[in-house]
Amino acid sequence: MQQNPVRRDIVIALQVFVLACLLQLPLALNPGYYSHDELQWAVHAADGVQVPWLDLSAFQYRPLTFNVWMLLSRALFNTPMLFHAVLVVAGALNATLLFVVGRSFGVMPRHATIGALFFVLSPYAVYTHGWVGCIADLLWVGCALLLALCVQRVQHVLLAALASALLTGIALLAKEAAFAIPPMLALAWWFDGRKAKWLAAALTSGAVAALYLGLRIDVLLHAPREGTQYVLSVWHAPLRWLEYQLFPPILPLQEAITTLQRPLPLLVAGVLWLGLFAALWQAGRRYAALFLLGGIAALLPVLPLASAWNHYAYGFAAVAAMIIAAAWPRASRNGRIAIGVFALLTVLHGGAVMWRMQQVGRIQSVFSPALAGAVRTHADTSTVVLRTGPGIKPWIVQRLTHDIPRYDGIDIGDRVHIAADGEAADYLVQPDGSLKPVR
Repeated sequence: MQQNPVRRDIVIALQVFVLACLLQLPLALNPGYYSHDELQWAVHAADGVQVPWLDLSAFQYRPLTFNVWMLLSRALFNTPMLFHAVLVVAGALNATLLFVVGRSFGVMPRHATIGALFFVLSPYAVYTHGWVGCIADLLWVGCALLLALCVQRVQHVLLAALASALLTGIALLAKEAAFAIPPMLALAWWFDGRKAKWLAAALTSGAVAALYLGLRIDVLLHAPREGTQYVLSVWHAPLRWLEYQLFPPILPLQEAITTLQRPLPLLVAGVLWLGLFAALWQAGRRYAALFLLGGIAALLPVLPLASAWNHYAYGFAAVAAMIIAAAWPRASRNGRIAIGVFALLTVLHGGAVMWRMQQVGRIQSVFSPALAGAVRTHADTSTVVLRTGPGIKPWIVQRLTHDIPRYDGIDIGDRVHIAADGEAADYLVQPDGSLKPVR
């Protein structure tokens, strides 16, 4: 007896969710945190800091993200594995939604499954699911996927418009990157038979985004930047696009911001990307066009920024993974080799990023309590001077000491200093994050 297609897809979707969780197990078992912002927000949460929902003057107006983050920090900060497990489950849900959206666009079950799991193992998704500071990206991309699914399933134009208004609004409360939703819906309309419901969704989403922009344009353009990465320029766009395209197969890199720093790997990645694009072109110009235009649409809000970051390309990773999966059955033998090599290196890169995030988490779980103990033993006005020892990357120590108000009840603030060359230090930071007194 032939299995009911709907029931079959439900079973496969559940399998995708379970596999996505299992593949990310190292992230869920991380005993610590990746950067300073998790430590900062834990302090904000403990202090009961309020994030207003209607403060449109804030440069980073993300009330949904910040309130969710605060809630999770209050409940789970002291149990990092549970905290990470929540993000892993959310990422697995996004992968499952991606599978269902792909199936609704006609991608075959096996290929939609591989596309969803490839997305989960990409360095962009691994980084987003493994760093608590990326909750915003999980939320807005989840809203975008849920919106695509709603439009696919409803028949009435009004329902598509209502879903679009609601989910675009929620996504924008999570992160400004949700400005990518209207152009992505417009592409869905163009490539999916120019159906009225896609057009209604795109126009409604665009209207919500325009309203948001009208309320926030002055702040976004003229407010002081919270970091140089938020400086805007149209001249940044080509470089950012190039970085996001070429980062996935370059295994040694942890973050996309370093993509253009190594000429030889960059050249190899460029050749591999051209091979991938040629394979998509051969499979059907439609796939090549979707890969290019869909990628630009998903990245559009972050292309003018001054630097590239992995989590900024989270939506792009979802779009690219499912388009490549859809093109696979129509690719030639050589095309499949090109796709396979690019995909294999991308997945290995995701595994390397996962391992490094686990490593940083293990270091943080030792370093932060040790640092708090060292500060406690010094006089209240004394500064603790650290030197990074061999076997540990300086950037790890810099991040874990940057602007941390306190840890474990001990005020940190400006009482910690990393020694300059030739400067005497109180402690040497060991590879495992412990502190060795040196004087």
